[in-house]
Amino acid sequence: MTRREALWVFGYGSLVWRPAFPFVERRPAFVVGWQRRFFQGSTDHRGVPGAPGRVVTLVEAPAERCFGVVYRVAPEEADAVLAGLDVREQGGYDRRFVEARAPAGGIAAARALLYLATPDNPNYLGAASLPAIAAQILRSRGPSGANVEYLLRLAEALRAMDADDPHVFALERMVRSRLAEP
Repeated sequence: MTRREALWVFGYGSLVWRPAFPFVERRPAFVVGWQRRFFQGSTDHRGVPGAPGRVVTLVEAPAERCFGVVYRVAPEEADAVLAGLDVREQGGYDRRFVEARAPAGGIAAARALLYLATPDNPNYLGAASLPAIAAQILRSRGPSGANVEYLLRLAEALRAMDADDPHVFALERMVRSRLAEP
């Protein structure tokens, strides 16, 4: 990438509701062939070493679409934004470029950067039952706050975009139900 090009960043987790970097433009978007799952452990934001929280990553799913947001970063801000994102996503995420599509059709960004946690990173927790994931989210807390906040804010942001995500919404219902118990 040259400094003359704008950087596009695709967010599908906390970047949807808390980008925390300067951007010129924000658009709803989706990527094809991926689904969002709470399979990544967080020991630096929503949990701690020995008691990780659970945050999202993407897993390959050829027939699926994952909705999120693309941000256009000005060329003169790109290096600083990437440096900040590399620190923010250091707990097991790697950079990957994808095509982000606009919900109404067409291309939102032909080349968008996303951060992907794969099973070969040390914080990857992998699949678990929804009740087990919900229980872990309910008890986890880290330097960035309660893991519950991460889940609820993500669900709220997706709903505001009219983006359906059965995994996130099922976990949200389960967590809200447990929070409402006496």
